[in-house]
Amino acid sequence: MGLLEFRRLVSDDYEEIVRLWRLAGLPFKPRGRDSRENVAAQMKVEPDFFVGVFDGDHMVGLAVMSSDLRRGWINRLAVDPGFRRRGVAKALVLECERVLRTHGLRLFCALIDDANVASKKLFKSCGYVEHEDIKYFSKRESDDV
Repeated sequence: MGLLEFRRLVSDDYEEIVRLWRLAGLPFKPRGRDSRENVAAQMKVEPDFFVGVFDGDHMVGLAVMSSDLRRGWINRLAVDPGFRRRGVAKALVLECERVLRTHGLRLFCALIDDANVASKKLFKSCGYVEHEDIKYFSKRESDDV
């Protein structure tokens, strides 16, 4: 592994984003939230909130951020399985925090499926606190959202 470089992702990176999400086993909804059109629209509103980490020209990790203007959210963090356990995910978390700080955010959050032990361990190692007393509610207009 060479020197890792962070880059802001653009709509032309869509196929690589999808490839990495699939490779990392992240759920993917191509007819809804993860469609090329929806990702491009999100990138247009918050272009800084899509970050990739590259080993040369090869994207080995990525994260998507969002904000509710009070909290910065780290979402869809994915690392190529061949590059895991090398500090890529932790570096991505730190880069996301840096980007979110430039937008005036100081509270950083991540929603993690309870069964995702590796992600829970990652965020705890980065100083995040697990709140077991919080229950997450959502209402989806379709399965693609």
